[in-house]
Parts: sequence; structure tokens; C-alpha cells
Amino acid sequence: MPPHPTIDADGATVIALAALGWTLEDDDRATRLLSVTGLTPGDLRTRIGDPAVQAAVLAFLESHEPDLVACAEALRRSPDALVAAHRALDPIA
Repeated sequence: MPPHPTIDADGATVIALAALGWTLEDDDRATRLLSVTGLTPGDLRTRIGDPAVQAAVLAFLESHEPDLVACAEALRRSPDALVAAHRALDPIA
């Protein structure tokens, strides 16, 4: 299996924000994001620049492969790129 691509913090932020936008396009998926992560709409508004919040969005997608794949396709990225972005934002992941 090839290694995950390397993505810097700025690239990871771009991917995370795009992934958040994709996630919020669907009401059921958005509700699941809030439920699973414990984030609130206020958190998303005020802390979206926080790498921990961005990492939580990507972790949410990673936890459900169909969403990860669909999001990657919508963003014209590979699923590995989303995983790499998560790792760039949260190296412990």
C-alpha cells in the first residue's frame, strides 16, 4: 500500500474547510457531524480556524468510509489526501 501523500498545514486547512462545506450540504450528515463530534453550530462558526475543529471534521469523515470516499470525489481529491490532511492537523491521529 503506498504511503499517504504529504500535505502541509495550509493545504490541510483548505481541505478541511472544503470537507466541512461538503458535510454541511446534507442536513442528515450535518446533524451526524454535530452528534458524533460534540461540536455545536456556534463552535463551527467561532472555532473553524482551530486545527482541532478542522481535524474533527476530517476524523468524522474517516469514521464512515462511504462519506470519506464521496467527499473526496466531490472535492476531486483522493481519500488518502483527506486522511493526510487529518494527520497534518492532528499528528496523533
